[in-house]
Amino acid sequence: MSKLIYEALNWASSFLKENKRDENAGELLLRAVTKMGRAQLFANLRENLSAEQWSAFQQAVERHYQGVPVQYIIGKEEFFDRTFAVNEAVLIPRPETEELVIGTLERLTRIFGSETEFELADIGTGSGAIAVTLKLENPGLKVTATDVSNEALAIAKKNAANLSAEIEFLQGDLLQPLIASGRKFDVIISNPPYIPVSDASWMSEVVTEHEPHLALFAGEDGLDLYRRFMEELPLVLNETALVAFEIGAGQGEAVAQMLRQTFSKAKIEVVNDLNGKDRMVFAELTGR
Repeated sequence: MSKLIYEALNWASSFLKENKRDENAGELLLRAVTKMGRAQLFANLRENLSAEQWSAFQQAVERHYQGVPVQYIIGKEEFFDRTFAVNEAVLIPRPETEELVIGTLERLTRIFGSETEFELADIGTGSGAIAVTLKLENPGLKVTATDVSNEALAIAKKNAANLSAEIEFLQGDLLQPLIASGRKFDVIISNPPYIPVSDASWMSEVVTEHEPHLALFAGEDGLDLYRRFMEELPLVLNETALVAFEIGAGQGEAVAQMLRQTFSKAKIEVVNDLNGKDRMVFAELTGR
């Protein structure tokens, strides 16, 4: 048995809506099954799916109904107009993190001017979205990326290779690999785990049952990793440097205060995202 493309889309939309899932997921899943772009799919609405395609599509929609994020089913997500491979070992890149990258690029130009070569480390790189994007947007950067998870590093390395980004990858916990190397860095950027453990009780099961808890949760108040950063950052930063953090909504002032206590002369900024929530904290160091 097969279906016309528009019939398959209508079935998926109704099924997912009835079961309180994203009804638009059907289109993304069908594009993955048929290997068609959006325009091509909609130009062929009255074409038949093969029996194999219809079966594969039904299975994909069923998996999403069961809570598996679409990105994990199709194995990819867009970030900064580039396609990144993802699986359940890494966090799915979010639009808010694109804002962290943009803010960092702007500050790099302001702090370092026309200087072309400086060292940046992305801590807890996950899929490698931040590290790869920064390298491709600013090729003069010498980029190092760390993660405690070897499974995550495998995905990050795959993305760097697919997108032709030259990056050094190190396995280890937070800044420990950098400290062990004895190197100093001009920029440290991180989107660390920042969700309080208690939040898991009300969060969507699409997130809590499938995305890696190692990349989501950080203690009772979500600030555990930032506290560790404050101990380790002074050991790896140059005199003139930039620290860029993504944070959870409502954590801006707490993280800013930690940075003020660690770097008394730094210029600290808490920046809201496009939804008006505090989402980024930047610290500019010009001599300590």
